[in-house]
Amino acid sequence: MPDLSHTNIANHALFEERLRNLPLAPGVYIYRDQANTIIYVGKSKSLRDRVRSYFGAPRGLTSKTRRLVQNIADFEFITTDTELEALLLEMNLIKKHRPRYNVLLKDDKSYPYIKITKEEWPRVLRVRKVLEDGGIYFGPFAKASSVYATIELLNKLFAFRLCNDDMFKKHQRLNRACMYYDIKRCLGPCANNCTSEEYSTAINQVRLFLSGKPEAILRDLKVKMNQAAEDLQFERAAYVRDQIKAVERVMERQKVLNTAASDQDVIAFARDEGKAVVQVFYIRGGKLIGSEPFTLQGTEEEQPEALMSSFLTQFYDAAADIPPNILLPDYPEETQIIEQWLESKGGHKVSLQVPRRGDKKDLVDLAARNASQTLDQLRLQWLNAEQRATAGLSQLRDVLNLAELPQRIECYDISNTQGTNSVGSMVVFEQGEPAKKHYRRFKIKTVEGANDVASLSEVLQRRFARADDTGQSDDSEPAEQPSAEPASNDETWTVLPDLILIDGGIGQVNAAAKTLAAAGFEHIPVVGLVKGDTKGHLPFGLVKPGQRVPIAFAQNDPGLHLVQRIDEEAHRFAISYHRKLRTKGMLRSTMEDIPGIGPKRKKALINAFGSLDGIRNASIEELAAVPGMTRKAAEEIKGLL
Repeated sequence: MPDLSHTNIANHALFEERLRNLPLAPGVYIYRDQANTIIYVGKSKSLRDRVRSYFGAPRGLTSKTRRLVQNIADFEFITTDTELEALLLEMNLIKKHRPRYNVLLKDDKSYPYIKITKEEWPRVLRVRKVLEDGGIYFGPFAKASSVYATIELLNKLFAFRLCNDDMFKKHQRLNRACMYYDIKRCLGPCANNCTSEEYSTAINQVRLFLSGKPEAILRDLKVKMNQAAEDLQFERAAYVRDQIKAVERVMERQKVLNTAASDQDVIAFARDEGKAVVQVFYIRGGKLIGSEPFTLQGTEEEQPEALMSSFLTQFYDAAADIPPNILLPDYPEETQIIEQWLESKGGHKVSLQVPRRGDKKDLVDLAARNASQTLDQLRLQWLNAEQRATAGLSQLRDVLNLAELPQRIECYDISNTQGTNSVGSMVVFEQGEPAKKHYRRFKIKTVEGANDVASLSEVLQRRFARADDTGQSDDSEPAEQPSAEPASNDETWTVLPDLILIDGGIGQVNAAAKTLAAAGFEHIPVVGLVKGDTKGHLPFGLVKPGQRVPIAFAQNDPGLHLVQRIDEEAHRFAISYHRKLRTKGMLRSTMEDIPGIGPKRKKALINAFGSLDGIRNASIEELAAVPGMTRKAAEEIKGLL
C-alpha cells in the first residue's frame, strides 16, 4: 500500500522536520498552493533528494521553478515500489489535475480518433475517447478536420455504411437500401446487397489502409477485378478498377522512405516563449502515411530531455498504436523506464532512438522543420488573439474602474419559451478566451412562468452557494463535460470571477447585485448587457447596478467586440440546452396523448426511430413491426401524429 503524507509549509519547523524525514524510496510528490489546488506533480527515484532540491539555494533554480516554489503552501508524497509505478502514478495525476507548472499536452482530452466498431456490420467513426469495447482505434489526430477528410476518403474507397443503427434497422425492415447505395458509397448490407464476407473484406481493407499497408489492399482488389471480368461482371470489374486507381493515387502522395521496413514514429519539436509544437511523423511499411502537429504549454525553461519525457508519456498514454521504433532528437529523462512502460502498453519491444547521421537523422530534422513552420503560424494566431483579448480586457477595466484586468469573466443568460422549460447558462472567459470546461447549465427549479429576474437570482444563488470565498485561484481542476450541473464538490465552483456579465438591463443587474450581496460576494463587480435596438439608434453598452444610463462603446472598440463575443456565447449555450429540454418535452407529451401507447411502447418506438419526426415519417407497417406494437396501435399513431 502506498504511504500518503503531507505537511503545511506555513509551519516552518514542521516543514524542516518533514524534509529531513522524507523517504529515499521512489514515488510521486505533489505541490499545492494556498487555495489547496495542485500546481505541480513530479516523480523521482528518491523522494528525499528531489523534494529537498527545490528548497535549497535559489540560485540553482530556474525562474519558473522559483515561481513554483514561491506558490507552494503544501506538499504531499506517495511512495511506490518501483520507478515504473511512479511514472504511471505521475501520468495519471497530471492527466486528472493538469497542474499549471507541469508541461501539458494542450487540450489532450479532445483529440479525435478513428474507430472501427465491433458490430455485425461495423462502422468507421470519429470518436473522442478510446474505450475497452472491442473496437479498433487509430490516432490520436491533431485536428478533427483531418479525421473527417480521412473517413470520407475511406468511404469513397470501400463503401462501408454511414447510417446509425436505428436507420440501418429501418432499411432492413423495408429491405430497401438508401441513396448511399445508389451512389456507390455503401455496399447496402441492410438490403442484402452484399454478403457478410464481402462487407468484412471492405472493413479489413479500411484497417489495412489506416495501418499503412495499401499494397495488401491492391493485391486483393486486383484479384477481385480479374475474377469479376472472368465472370463477365463488367460493371463490377469497372467499379473495382476505379477503387484500384484511387488507392494508387493515395499511395503516390505518400512519401517512400529508405529508413527501415519496420513501423516507426518520428518526433521532433520547436519551442518559443513557453509554448512548443511537437511534430509526429507516422511511418508504416517504409512510407510516411501521416503527419500531425501537437501543441505543448508550460515549456519555458524546461530542458529538452524533460520536455520529450512529458510529451512521450502524455501522447502514448492516449495513442491507439505504439510502433516498435520511435526516432527522437534527444533522449528523454529515464529512457529505460519509458521504454519499459511503452513495451508493457504496446505488447512488444519498443526502442527509443536518437539518430546522429544518415536517413533517420534527416527524418528527425525534417520533422523539426515542420514543427518550426507550424509554430511560426500558430505564433501569429496567438499574438493576434492575445492582443485583441488584452485590448478588450484593458478597456473593460478602464470603463468599469476595475482595479485589475478581469482575467475571469462569467456571463449569465436565461432562456425560456413562454415561461416553460426555463434554463440558465453560465459561460466563462479566461484571459479573454472561452474556458468551455467551466461552462455550467442550470434547469430552473423554483420559478414559475417567464420571470427572468427571479430565474437569474436562483442561478446566482446556486452558483455562489457552492463557492468558497478563499478560492481565488485560476488553477482548479477542470470539469469533465459541461452537459449538466456538476456536484457541489466540483473545484470549479471555488474559482471566483473578476467580473460578472448579465444578459439583461437594469432590473436583472439590480437583482444580481442584491443576490451577490446576500451571498457575501458584493465585492464582485456585476454589469448588464444592454443590446440597443435593431436600427442602431440605441448603443450596445453596459449598465451598472442603480445606473440607468449605459456605458456606451464606439463601433470598433475592442471592449465592445469582447463583450459581444461573450454575450453571443452565453446565448448560444443557453439556447442549446433549452432546445434540448424542449424537444424532449414535446416528444414525451405528444406520445402521452396517444391512447394505448404506454412507457414500454414509447421507449421501443424512440429506440427504433430516434425522434418524433422519425416516428411520424414511418409507415404503419414499420410502426407495427416494432416489438410490443400492434397494427391497431400503429394506426392510432398515424392518425394522431
